[in-house]
Amino acid sequence: QVQLAESGGGLVQPGGSLRLSCAASGSIFSIYRMGWYRQAPGKERELVATITSIGTIYYADSVKGRFTISRDNTKNTMYLQMNSLKPEDTAVYYCNKDRPYLNWGQGTQVTVSS
Repeated sequence: QVQLAESGGGLVQPGGSLRLSCAASGSIFSIYRMGWYRQAPGKERELVATITSIGTIYYADSVKGRFTISRDNTKNTMYLQMNSLKPEDTAVYYCNKDRPYLNWGQGTQVTVSS
């Protein structure tokens, strides 16, 4: 089973940037449509962005124009470049494939606050 590990979160001021990484074990990572998800306190997990194995991309309206998703299949790694961060982006960020999901990783905390 592919395992996922997110990293790169932290505390940043509004308007700042962070780059998240998602490392996947297992060579079949490259065939999956992968996505970034986030869960804010007291809210349900929501989809942020997805990228197919050939690079077709989707963004939620709330992050369009600010976030950039990418992947490196040779490294079994996916990235999320987050610019112009807002307090409402504060959440735990997770990566996973399309349904059916793999086991969720620990996530990485992103806090946007002055």
